[in-house]
Amino acid sequence: MQVLITVQDNVPDAPPGAAEGDALLDARLDPRFGRAQGYLLCDTATGAVRRLDTACNMSLAQGAGIQAAQAAADAGAEAVITGHVGPKAYTALRRGGIAIYLATHATARQALRSLAEGSLAPATEPDREGHW
Repeated sequence: MQVLITVQDNVPDAPPGAAEGDALLDARLDPRFGRAQGYLLCDTATGAVRRLDTACNMSLAQGAGIQAAQAAADAGAEAVITGHVGPKAYTALRRGGIAIYLATHATARQALRSLAEGSLAPATEPDREGHW
């Protein structure tokens, strides 16, 4: 399964889209979806992890959640792990058939492990108002 995880800016500096090692999973989870400082795309079958570019979302006045949902779909994500998701992003992700998991783990690695163990339940609704 392809899983997109929102992470803070401590992701090692490497070209977006480049294949990278599993050290990226030690990045801290970013609670924001649309305006996350970084995204990791993780293949749970192979263990491959790569960083995705988020630069365009950081400068948007609005619609960052919808753009992030589109980026997740374009990257082939089947699931998203993030701290929070607003109503527009939630709707866009669900329409794209992408499962949403809300997590409060310290690192991407911990959140991915919880998903693999079945201890993360899919979100059934947004947990934040828009523009939080």
